[in-house]
Amino acid sequence: MPTIQQLIKYGRKKGIRKTKTPALSEVYSSLARRRRIAPSPFKRGVVLQVRTMTPKKPNSALRKVARVRLSNGREVTAYIPGEGHNLAEHNIVMVKGGKVQDLPGIKYTVVRGVYDTAGVAERGQSRSLYGTKKQSGGAAARPAAAASAEGAENA
Repeated sequence: MPTIQQLIKYGRKKGIRKTKTPALSEVYSSLARRRRIAPSPFKRGVVLQVRTMTPKKPNSALRKVARVRLSNGREVTAYIPGEGHNLAEHNIVMVKGGKVQDLPGIKYTVVRGVYDTAGVAERGQSRSLYGTKKQSGGAAARPAAAASAEGAENA
């Protein structure tokens, strides 16, 4: 613990917080051929390879991941969420930060429903996370529509 004299002389220094998604924190200028720090929530990238990974113990699955070259030149491995995907080599994707708990080294996630990535088909809940549009006329809406159509015919 510092003495009062040490605090007067040196003060307290703020600890430096390390970023969890370093690849999203820089921009590459091809004209100036230099990088600068400018954090962004998303980055565009090109898929280099699509493969599967197995999670850490005690989980067991084949998780889908993609190797992506971002617009700032960095290469990252990003998780593809949801059931089924249409990604292949040379597809354009959007990548956001967010690690997958049981995949070591995966700090990024592909955003579904943006650029060449299709949304998850037949998704009913948490649709915004999986890029799925609302299904028009659900099961609850059909009986009411049919009843109003019958009423219009009878009148």
